Order: sequence, then C-alpha cells, then structure tokens
Amino acid sequence: MTRLPFRTRAAHVFQREVGRLFSIVWVLPIVFILRVVMGYHVRDVAQVRTRYRALVKESDRPLLICPNHLTMMDSAVIAWALGGSWWYLFHYSRIPWNLPEYNNYASRWPTRVGAWLTKCIPVIRGGRREDVSRVIKRVQHLLSKGETALIFPEARRSRSGRVESDSVAHAVGRILTSVPGCRPLCVYLRGDRQDTWSTVPARGDSFYIDFELIKPQSDHRGMRRSRDFSQQIVDRLIGMEEEYFARR
Repeated sequence: MTRLPFRTRAAHVFQREVGRLFSIVWVLPIVFILRVVMGYHVRDVAQVRTRYRALVKESDRPLLICPNHLTMMDSAVIAWALGGSWWYLFHYSRIPWNLPEYNNYASRWPTRVGAWLTKCIPVIRGGRREDVSRVIKRVQHLLSKGETALIFPEARRSRSGRVESDSVAHAVGRILTSVPGCRPLCVYLRGDRQDTWSTVPARGDSFYIDFELIKPQSDHRGMRRSRDFSQQIVDRLIGMEEEYFARR
C-alpha cells in the first residue's frame, strides 16, 4: 500500500477530529430525520445492533462495509441500523467513511461542508483514473488506521431493483487486497415498499437488514485478484437477496 503524503494524512486527522467534535450536532439530527421526519423503522433493530457490536468487539481488524444499493440514503440508513446514534458518539471510529458521488453531494459549498463534516470523501463517478485512484488510496489509509468505511460493490444503484451481477465496482477488491487483515461485511438492506431503485425510500417504510462477514479467496494476483474479490462480494449479496425473498 502506497504511503500517503503527510499533508493528506494530516488533512484526514483534521477532518476526523472536527467531525468528532461536532458529532452531536450532526449525528443526532440525521437520526431525527430518519426516524421522525421520514418515519423509518428497522425491523429487529436491537438484535441487529447487538450482533454488529459483538462483531466489531471481537476483532480490531479493518472493516469494509459492502451493501447493496437502491437509494441515495442507503449509507445513512445502514449506519443508523447497525450502530445507533448514541453508540456512535462513543465509538466515533465506527461511523463509516463514505464515498458519495461528487455531483450529488458536494458540488456546492453547503453540501460540500456537510459531506466533509460527516466523514465523506466525494468521488466523481467516471472521473479521471488518477483522481479515483487517489480516493481509493485515502480509503486504504483510513482502514489501515482502524477506521471503518462503506463502499457499494455495485457500480451504481440497481436499475432492476435487484443486485446485478454484471455491475461490479472493482475498487472494493483493490482495497481488500491492499489492506492487511481487512474483511468485507456484506450488508443486505431493503425496505418493505422498495420494489425498484429510487432517490429515497418511501416515507414510513420498514427496513429489513442482514449482514455477514466473509473472507474472499482467489488464486489470482494483481487486478484479477481484485476483480475476483469484488465479484465474490456481489455474488454473496445476490445470495442474501435470494434468502430475503425466499423468507418474504
């Protein structure tokens, strides 16, 4: 893993600590919006959080959260469902770093400030390879320092409403193969009223969520190994989705 310049590493520390300092003024309001304004509900949330907290307590290995992707609020709902607002205030490193699309979340200064404060590193989808690579290296560095990150292994929100095996973001595999000990946590999230992709989940929706820590295996090296890891994560999400619909 390439070592980041001192200036970039210092910028990460500054961003994290400012976000931590002001966490009570952004974590709690986000949860208020999800629970009260939007009326969302997570099924069996106490059990989900107990499982997740036990998982992160068992090991200090870097954790990369890899969810399916249907709405622009998925990352916020997943973080809320797994940890809970007050727990995050005392376990700030477990609030996942996110890679939102720049044009959606950071193209204007108010949203750019908000993204910066809430542990986001915006990336331009389809942008220059060197810019995307720079963002990936930043995530690798953060994971190596014990932080948690969230990246969607699908390259976009699913247009079919189901996990798409041919839409794979290979950045996930690149990160996993370069950060020693990093494990992917496959997360499947779906609202009861979510039939296809959308901007936000339906108001008042109830969410099913499940997760599984996996260990990808590959005999390949280099880029083929990274692609193999990414594909295995997407395949597992497909399996989790099939289990969801089988129980429904």
